[in-house]
Amino acid sequence: MSRILGIDYGMARTGIAITDELGITAQGLETITSNGNDKIILKRLAELVEQYNIETFVIGNPLNMDGTKSERSIETENFIHKLKSRFNKINIVQVDERLTTVEAHRTMNYLNINNKKKKQIVDTISAVYILESYINKNT
Repeated sequence: MSRILGIDYGMARTGIAITDELGITAQGLETITSNGNDKIILKRLAELVEQYNIETFVIGNPLNMDGTKSERSIETENFIHKLKSRFNKINIVQVDERLTTVEAHRTMNYLNINNKKKKQIVDTISAVYILESYINKNT
């Protein structure tokens, strides 16, 4: 059965989440550390596509609060272009990701996660929120 992958793209780190086999829930999978090298992210995504039979990428679009494009939004659009070139048979969907990082930090604070650990998992938690928003909108 195919799955959906959630992506919280960042220049340094990219959070990854995945649906269960039924497409009902989202779980954090990992954070890819790339330090500005998109080839590292694309290579890992290719491995995940193969491993999990991914049919759709859901990637967060970090718009400004007023809905306009941010610098990060433009960087994300450039990355989406690379995704489309590399994975032309996979559906790519953008979702509004405003405040997902804020929500991720709230969740980590609620769970009393220490600051060192937060940096390692904030992007993965944000990817879960991105993927959950897509699932909730489409079910």
